[in-house]
Amino acid sequence: MHVLHTLRRAGAVLLLAAATLYAAPAHPAAADEPGWTAEPAAGAAATVRPYFYLAGAAGTVLEDRLALANTTDQERTVTLRGADAYNTADGAFAVRPAAPAARATGATGAGSWISFGAATTVKVPPRTRAVVPFTLTVPPASPPGDHPAAVIATEGGHEVGVRVHLRVGGPALAALTVEDVAVRGRGSAAVIAYTLVNRGNVALVPDLRISAEALIGEVSDPPRGRTLPVELLPGQRVELTEPWPGAPALDRVRVTLTVTAPGGARAVATGSRWLVPRGPAGWTGAGLLGLGAATAAALHLVRGRRRTLPGPDPDPDPDPDAPPEAGPTTPAPHHELTGAAR
Repeated sequence: MHVLHTLRRAGAVLLLAAATLYAAPAHPAAADEPGWTAEPAAGAAATVRPYFYLAGAAGTVLEDRLALANTTDQERTVTLRGADAYNTADGAFAVRPAAPAARATGATGAGSWISFGAATTVKVPPRTRAVVPFTLTVPPASPPGDHPAAVIATEGGHEVGVRVHLRVGGPALAALTVEDVAVRGRGSAAVIAYTLVNRGNVALVPDLRISAEALIGEVSDPPRGRTLPVELLPGQRVELTEPWPGAPALDRVRVTLTVTAPGGARAVATGSRWLVPRGPAGWTGAGLLGLGAATAAALHLVRGRRRTLPGPDPDPDPDPDAPPEAGPTTPAPHHELTGAAR
């Protein structure tokens, strides 16, 4: 029975994972039922692909196919194009709007490398599925790493995007930094704000760990580590926040963020802030905290001065080979050494 239960549980997990992958933003599932869909054409093994994955060296031409399915009783006219992909300020995946003028001026994003040839506009008959080939030409001088893009299909004001994961051959560098760490808000509304920057050439899914400490009391319910729901694209910067409902109401806190990602990427940054309630109670608490900090500093200074005050030199140990003193004697004259050794 235990084995059967384990198998059922594993099957449920696989079904949930498949459903999540199918419903993820990377999958071009049509919203608002437009009557047509766009997705990568099935490969030789008839496998369903949630996105395009292409890899090759700089200067190569890569090929793939897009499938358009018309499920209605009327003909559909779909326009196709490539688009550059980027992260929004909050980390979401987005594509840039059509900009023929930008391409004409020499745009170098991977979206401009995608071409449908003469099939930029496709008429799909009713109840028909059309497969449209396209090419992606990697320029000879393209740097190695990930170049995010998307294939965009538009019809009647409805737009569907299919992600394109392009990896150009060469050294892969996973590197990131965490910046602008700050504690904002008070009480249960407190949050830890920070900025992540992808300094490498591959997309990253970072893990975050936060540790916190307070000047006076103990920090209750510190934030826990987790995998961030963000795919940080190369060269992109995102601003994120983490809730901190257990932040102290009156204290000086310091938070340390450690961010890691596959490939050896790691970054650490800290931020601190006085957390003081609003109103008269807050001013009173701030005054008490300031008085306590000043007292602690004064005590530390006094103790330091006591440790550094000069005292009398201890008596030198008597020489065991010296003859015993016969009584009071006239002290020997003191010779001051003022020159170099002779």
